[in-house]
Amino acid sequence: MSGRIAIAVLALGLAAVPTLSQQSAPLRQEIAVGGATLSVAYRGDFSLPEAALAAWIRRSAEVIAGYYGRFPVDHVRLDVIGVDGTGVRSGKAFGDRGAYLRVMVGEASDVADLKKDWIMVHEMVHLALPRMPRRHDWLAEGLAVYVESIARMQAGDLDRTQVWGEFVTRMPHGLPKAGDHGLDNTPTWGRTYWGGAIFALVADTQIRKRTNGARSLRDALRGVLTSGGDFTDFWPIERTLAAADAATGTDVLMTLYRDWRSTPVDPDLDRLWKSLGVTHLSGRIAFDEDAPLAAMRRSMETGEACEVVAC
Repeated sequence: MSGRIAIAVLALGLAAVPTLSQQSAPLRQEIAVGGATLSVAYRGDFSLPEAALAAWIRRSAEVIAGYYGRFPVDHVRLDVIGVDGTGVRSGKAFGDRGAYLRVMVGEASDVADLKKDWIMVHEMVHLALPRMPRRHDWLAEGLAVYVESIARMQAGDLDRTQVWGEFVTRMPHGLPKAGDHGLDNTPTWGRTYWGGAIFALVADTQIRKRTNGARSLRDALRGVLTSGGDFTDFWPIERTLAAADAATGTDVLMTLYRDWRSTPVDPDLDRLWKSLGVTHLSGRIAFDEDAPLAAMRRSMETGEACEVVAC
């Protein structure tokens, strides 16, 4: 997951603004985005001024609101906790006592470190899905991996070459290996994060095929929110997937889950990349705009619906 480089530039006028290291107590701030309020506490001696950290948080929330149509929850508490060094180090989402995010950030970080971050968006994706039993962590983490990349690409914060390049090189980590017993029963790192991301990608392509390009995984996930499900709720996976399928008028997600939950399934990624028009040659990503599903891929990249015939 490391090594992602966001290409959007945070337009910040930061000179002559006091840094948080000059604050004697944690600075608290409320940020309004997408119909939601983010109650932020900065806990640490950060070299960056509060304006830089706030701009990073706001942009991440805007990306999420753009993908889901709104921010997933009305209110979330967010602790930005300083640690030694640079870069955004880790994050975790909680939902059992209201929506709460905790993100660890190197106190010596600069604006370039924030521009490279993917963790804040990843953790915010979790807020859009009900919590479920641990055996379904692959769905929560896989969706967070997939949606984070797709949402940032659609928002213009990631180049398509970066996104497809990472998918092509990293999704093989999520393929089943010897001794695999399906996604519900194989809680390895690869199957949890990248196996779940493969599930999301295959679901996205199948929904688009079944609806002739009229619906996508984004519509399915928005449907979960419309049904009242978010990270402050605890639902069985069947209820979550049923709400998602209802929003697209298909049974794609439930069918995939039944097929993949206890059985190792290899979806033939090489064939999928070829159909989408994504090629990986000599370490470089190229695109075949005449491929059978090239129009579908372009729709994934932009968030715009593709022509019915083309999909």
